[in-house]
Amino acid sequence: NGYISSLIRRGDLEGKMGQTLLLHNIENTLCDRVLLVGCGKERDFGPDQYKQVVAKAVQTLNDTGSMDAVFYLTELPVKQNDISQKIHHFVLATHEVLYQFNELKTTVDSARRPLRKIVIAVSNRRDLNLREQTLRESVAIAEGIHLCKDLANLPANICTPGYLADEAQKLDKIYTKLSVNIIDEEEMTKLKMGAFLSVSRGSREPAKLISLQYQGGPDKQKPIVLIGKGVTFDSGGISLKPGAAMDEMKYDMCGAASVIGTINAIAEMDLELNVIGLIPATENLPDGLASKPGDIVTSMSGKTIEILNTDAEGRLILCDTMTYSEKFKPEIVIDVATLTGACIVALGHHTTGLFSNHSPLAHDIENAGKHTSDKVWELPIWDEYQEQLKSNFADMANIGGRPAGSITAACFLSRFAKKFQWAHLDIAGVAWKSGSEKGATGRPVALLSQYLINKAKSSG
Repeated sequence: NGYISSLIRRGDLEGKMGQTLLLHNIENTLCDRVLLVGCGKERDFGPDQYKQVVAKAVQTLNDTGSMDAVFYLTELPVKQNDISQKIHHFVLATHEVLYQFNELKTTVDSARRPLRKIVIAVSNRRDLNLREQTLRESVAIAEGIHLCKDLANLPANICTPGYLADEAQKLDKIYTKLSVNIIDEEEMTKLKMGAFLSVSRGSREPAKLISLQYQGGPDKQKPIVLIGKGVTFDSGGISLKPGAAMDEMKYDMCGAASVIGTINAIAEMDLELNVIGLIPATENLPDGLASKPGDIVTSMSGKTIEILNTDAEGRLILCDTMTYSEKFKPEIVIDVATLTGACIVALGHHTTGLFSNHSPLAHDIENAGKHTSDKVWELPIWDEYQEQLKSNFADMANIGGRPAGSITAACFLSRFAKKFQWAHLDIAGVAWKSGSEKGATGRPVALLSQYLINKAKSSG
């Protein structure tokens, strides 16, 4: 009967982005309370604004003791988003705002009556089955993000290479289509992984190469391999990093965490696709046995590498893992790594750097990023940049100098990707936040999961 309209006319709510007004005991309704949320101008209402509104509403309800709620925000028009994307963003925004990492706190401030049940309204009943499928996929992705964050937020004295291996093996016991194999340093030595082992030499924690094999498709289907950089703590080695903010180097295994989270998500979805996750896990520490600038090592491929900077260690463990992945005869290999500070200089903290030797693969990853708002931007790996990796004493150097640092890192990896379609995601700028919001973001689990969902649909 015009009750809400009169509130707006009186100026109780102007509709500015993020404004809220909680109403009680409204006549002619079956609910205890109604929460109004300001959404700003309709012409500016895109996916980012939509996620902000969802987050604000969920946070408000959680803080005010609403244990269950029905949301109609999915009926709002969002630029360039269909109902499937709106449901996806709703689920991920909800999980994001309710996520807490309190495992290591002795006292926890939690909501007195937390939000436990959410109903999402869909305007067309005929769409219900399809939207429930979207909801199931989105919840699986959100759980994968949650696992990724939990692993990344753990301190390095707990989340060691061995701990990551144990967590992977826990998934093996949950999902019948998943098998996990752990390769130790003795086996790596037999495989001649000289680049990988040159990084782990400075640590007392044994390195692990973790293999998660998900068999959701037919046997004849070539697998997609995801490789996640798993440096559980990166001091820089002999090329020691500055002390300020070095605690954040526990996040140098976010690539590994995102691959484990993605494998968890697709296993939960029971996705009809063959996917292999490979996690090279190690610490990078200074020690009497650690690699020194100027050392030359031989990679599994047989190529020799002059280590000019021991803080460029991620590419050394990745290159041997890429060579190892050839045994699976993959259709596609995608590596995910907090690889270079130079990527943060180039793209800031909003966008993942994308590099690829196959344009259709890069295009598919970009589309998945647009769908999930987990954005990527492709950078070149032209031959001119390869010149920067020349060494007087080995086949290549492990760094190419300050100019185009993220590009030359990708150029280094591209030399080990000659036998398959390959993409490299540099997540150094997006994997975690600093400051008062310090913590892992869970990126790019949503992007990788959506890419694999799209791939399964096209394969089917």
